[in-house]
Amino acid sequence: MNALPALPLPRAALPAVIVNAGVGAQRRFVEFFTAEIRNANTRAAYLHACTQFLAWIQHLGLTLAAVEPVHVAAYIEQLGNVRSAPTVKQHLAALRHLFDYLVVGQVVPFNPAAAVRGPKHSVREGKTPILSADEAHRLFATFDPTRLSDVRDRALLGVMVYAFARVSAVVKLRVRDYTRQGARAWLLLDEKGGKQNKVPVHHQAAEYLEAYRDFAGLAGERDMPLFRSLTHRGTRLTERPLLRANVFHMVRRRMAGAGLAGDLGCHTFRGTGITNFLENGGTIETAARIAGHASTKTTQLYDRRQQAVDQAEVERIRF
Repeated sequence: MNALPALPLPRAALPAVIVNAGVGAQRRFVEFFTAEIRNANTRAAYLHACTQFLAWIQHLGLTLAAVEPVHVAAYIEQLGNVRSAPTVKQHLAALRHLFDYLVVGQVVPFNPAAAVRGPKHSVREGKTPILSADEAHRLFATFDPTRLSDVRDRALLGVMVYAFARVSAVVKLRVRDYTRQGARAWLLLDEKGGKQNKVPVHHQAAEYLEAYRDFAGLAGERDMPLFRSLTHRGTRLTERPLLRANVFHMVRRRMAGAGLAGDLGCHTFRGTGITNFLENGGTIETAARIAGHASTKTTQLYDRRQQAVDQAEVERIRF
């Protein structure tokens, strides 16, 4: 009954500062990363940030109870010399949440990270590169409709660009998550925070999805993953779902095959779809609804229309 639950790292890898603070601290640390944080990506990022800070504290010879705001501030200042402002802010957020949890559990008397201010950072436009309409058309024109791998990849990229879908949601799709009623079709996407987002499917994406479903014979496999790996010969699907890393490597390979250079990745398609939607008269509110954003401020980060305007304006300079 007293055994600690499984951590997302080996028991022996618990930070020494936490181990030295006693069983109560160990249990509370484990609970924070298993019961308190449900999102796997957030858990991994916070675990990295907190273990890095605790290793720094151990190097200074401090105990967990001896950590004060000045120590957290010094750490954040040093981190800012080698990491970007968003990364530093994320590390500080992780420390605040961890120490809050330790305070509630009566492991430490106060939160030493609460009063520490992070670096100022304001973003009006995201950094992920996107495709122009012509580049997207060129990419989709490279797919061979007689090859299973091409039909699968075309459908997957179609979902990301036409439904503004995150790759993490796409790889979770089951065959049953795509439905059609007459001329209308929907996808049920599992988004961040355990939310489900039912989005209408563009007719082109629906065409890609149904061509893939029919080609691969997925109609009777409702509970199976929609996008799966291929056998060695690439002639049929396995039962294994594609992973995010698989999709990333596929994107890079397809981009190179279409002659598209640059630091392009999975998120490129989300930004491409949103920007194209807005360029063609769509509203930011509707784009936010399709993308599953709680705030239009997040959606605005994907809007790259200003880049085209800026380029057109600067070309007015003539000599």
